[in-house]
Amino acid sequence: MTDGTAKLVTTDGGLALSDGKNSVRGDFARLLPRIRRGNLSRELLVRAVKIKGVDEPFVADATAGLGEDSFLLAAAGCRVLLFEHDPVIADLLSDAIERAKRDPETAEIAARMTLIRGDSVPALPLLDPRPDVVLLDPMFPERTKSALVKKKFQLLHLLERPCENERELLDAAFAARPKRIVVKRPAKGPYLAGVKPSYSLSGSAVRFDCIVP
Repeated sequence: MTDGTAKLVTTDGGLALSDGKNSVRGDFARLLPRIRRGNLSRELLVRAVKIKGVDEPFVADATAGLGEDSFLLAAAGCRVLLFEHDPVIADLLSDAIERAKRDPETAEIAARMTLIRGDSVPALPLLDPRPDVVLLDPMFPERTKSALVKKKFQLLHLLERPCENERELLDAAFAARPKRIVVKRPAKGPYLAGVKPSYSLSGSAVRFDCIVP
């Protein structure tokens, strides 16, 4: 169930959230061009997560959404644990992962992705083994008002509310005792909870703030 303005529907392409005019579903196949030889290593996210001496990083994606960042990391060889607290978005993500596991082009990648339905804040400090990296991409109010947000993704914004306690989320990430915390931000967005990162990798639209505890 949703808030009444949109509902989950089964389509030929998989489970989708639809309001009758626009729809959105998890679709890892559209990311295939980004993981071709030579392309993946140039992804800012992959560069932000890469740790010297760690061949197969264990990444906890604390705010998975539709899982596209997690898919890129899994394609780069990471083992990814995805947390999604909203049940509808978790259904969309689960369906996308299962479809990817049945596709020969993406099956090996999807096998490195594990979905946890629920809030990452209480779960992160209890992770064993501890993750090498915690990835945070919390929605915040400025983003919901942006004209750059596509109409179909406004459907997700009906469900996924802006982060209400940035400090709590960041503290949970620290409590997981990772080697690195990576925070995804709009290029000109503020630091999460006002905490200055150790360093940042910036692109034209997004920025990855890297915190080394």
